[in-house]
Amino acid sequence: MADSSVADGRVAVVTGASSGIGAATARGLAAVGYHVMLAARRKDRVEALAAELTAAGHRATACTLDVTDRPAVNAFAASLDRCDVLVNNAGGALGADPVATGDPDDWRRMFEVNVIGTLNVTQALLPSLTASGDGTVVVLSSTAALGPYEGGGGYVAAKHGEHVLAETLRLEIVGTPVRVIEIAPGMVRTEEFATTRFRGDEEKAARVYAGVAAPLTADDVADTITWAVTRPSHVNVDLLVVRPRAQASNTKVHREP
Repeated sequence: MADSSVADGRVAVVTGASSGIGAATARGLAAVGYHVMLAARRKDRVEALAAELTAAGHRATACTLDVTDRPAVNAFAASLDRCDVLVNNAGGALGADPVATGDPDDWRRMFEVNVIGTLNVTQALLPSLTASGDGTVVVLSSTAALGPYEGGGGYVAAKHGEHVLAETLRLEIVGTPVRVIEIAPGMVRTEEFATTRFRGDEEKAARVYAGVAAPLTADDVADTITWAVTRPSHVNVDLLVVRPRAQASNTKVHREP
């Protein structure tokens, strides 16, 4: 981990910062000196996190934001004096139905948040990231972006779109002072991801992790993001896949009896 002075004076925007990986990433970036803009829909959550970080001597600002609302995203971008790092973390999965019976509304919502949300914020902040002279865009995708699995069609499609967005952006802005980093986590156990996917069904959510001794945590992924962001500016981590040791692929997971 980089020391606490590495990013003095620099600003990092983290979307989906109200819980899970987003909140953990905000803590990690604040700890290495970034002024973290906590962007998420849940005002009470980001305000509580901002208060926590401020009390710990870090710099953090709560920002209520829905990444699918383009006018709101534009207004948010216009309100910033600078932006050096953008972490596109807002996203999520809905349902686990096969393609034949999947709900198109679920697919549409996943595409809107994971792909269009990432597009909205990246487009709005890219001028500031470029003007910084040393900008970083982080796209938090998933191993779902790299390989399908049964019951994951909608999420796989959305995350693949996000993955291709990152790859294409990197090609298009090469030669500018902005790098594009993609972090693709495998099985991560957070307090909300699987529960949200199964619409509050705690039993179904628990089965995702049944028998897996040590799935990744939000802190594991946040540590990976912070490490990638704090590499020297000429170093670009194009794609980093991070999984728990028990997971060899999206469809091969070791589970204890």
